[in-house]
Amino acid sequence: MPLPTVAIVGRPNVGKSSILNRLARRRVSIVDPTPGVTRDRVAVVIDLEPPLDEPGGDDIGPRMLELVDTGGWGIYTTEAGRFDDAGKDLASLRSDIERQITTAMEQAAIILFVVDAQAGLMPLDDIVADLLRRNGLEDRVICIANKTDSDSWEAHAMEAAGFGLGVPMCFSAKNGYGAGDLTDAIWRRLGEVGAPPETNPEMKLAIVGKRNAGKSTLINALAGEERCIVSDIAGTTRDSLDVRFEMKDRSFLAIDTAGLRKRKSFAGDIDYYAYHRMLQSIRRADVVCFLVDAVDPISKVDQKLAQELQRQFKPTVIVVNKWDKVDDAHAEPQDFLDYLTRELRGLDFAPIVFTSALESQGLEEVVAMAFNLYEQAGHRESTGRINSIIEGILKKRGPSSRLGTQAKLLFASQVDEHPPTIAMVVNQPKLFRGRYERYLMNRLREELPFSEVPIRLIFSRRKRIDLQDLKEGKHLD
Repeated sequence: MPLPTVAIVGRPNVGKSSILNRLARRRVSIVDPTPGVTRDRVAVVIDLEPPLDEPGGDDIGPRMLELVDTGGWGIYTTEAGRFDDAGKDLASLRSDIERQITTAMEQAAIILFVVDAQAGLMPLDDIVADLLRRNGLEDRVICIANKTDSDSWEAHAMEAAGFGLGVPMCFSAKNGYGAGDLTDAIWRRLGEVGAPPETNPEMKLAIVGKRNAGKSTLINALAGEERCIVSDIAGTTRDSLDVRFEMKDRSFLAIDTAGLRKRKSFAGDIDYYAYHRMLQSIRRADVVCFLVDAVDPISKVDQKLAQELQRQFKPTVIVVNKWDKVDDAHAEPQDFLDYLTRELRGLDFAPIVFTSALESQGLEEVVAMAFNLYEQAGHRESTGRINSIIEGILKKRGPSSRLGTQAKLLFASQVDEHPPTIAMVVNQPKLFRGRYERYLMNRLREELPFSEVPIRLIFSRRKRIDLQDLKEGKHLD
């Protein structure tokens, strides 16, 4: 069963993203004074402890919920104004953002309607409050007067009572003022709607690629609804969005990320934050779907992203999106496979799936391949087999040395998974690094069940046992 959702709504610049980050106890949503930074629904699963004065609270325990940050209700702009760097009118995103907000409110068990205690009430606050009333959602609303940084602002916060949506709760996302009262109120309200038990997803799947490669379209096709805003305006997605899925009795968490662009093309702090949020998403993912555009040539940005995936040893599915738009006369998959192998060096072992997210073609194959890689990366091989295979590889072709030093393997073992990590104790580690390391890795993929995932190799020299350590028994550690 899905978790109950708590949606945060309000006009721009009332601090919705800061509230999400405060309640989640970590930075999830990008916070910036520019109106319209949040566009999609940014979600995070959190648990709330019972109030200290709740009878039997310890027996009930924490309640889990999905907290959803929405875009600000109003006209969208950027730091540079109404138009993006390609001259496209960003006001065209307004209907998409507002549709996302409306969907979030309708699906939410609790709605946190946020106003600004310091700036005071504004016409856009009236519009959001009227929207809640017209849709009959008053009984789900908790009104929050954010930026009530101390009790001196509480009188200003009470102005929001005039909306008829209950007495506003005084809160400050900045310093945590009133945080205990707010979380207690949400916890108790969740008890009224019920909170089903949460099941952890099996796999975290990050979806990455350059701008306009179709990442958000892929998420929406998987979800069967407009979960992310899709637009021909480059860079529509800023935050990394977590969307939970269940397909064929398997569950996974898909992470939609901001499209990568050249760093010299960053249009202010927001692009910088989005870029680093994307890198964080790759780090926490188990598997990565690397979207490339079948219509556009592989770019420097694609190649840089491929290098980052190799650096982080991430199992990768290369998803060739928009394959339906390729001219039939040139739509030869094998030719494209050869092209990708040349252009995305170092990812030649990664499986490739041809899809059309817009037409919902190839999606099941993408998910099935991602789970396949997840299982490969989680496999643990026996020490005896690893030693036997590596010794066989060395006998057939060992690393060469100008000084005639013979490379010797003393011991090898798999010490970790996700990614598969093999530690090798050898006589001369420098003989194994570089070109021979790549050769050894390719041979290991042929012999071990890691044919499509990165393998991390660690070379170390056998340590000499100090006489004093021997006496103290430290060699037994």
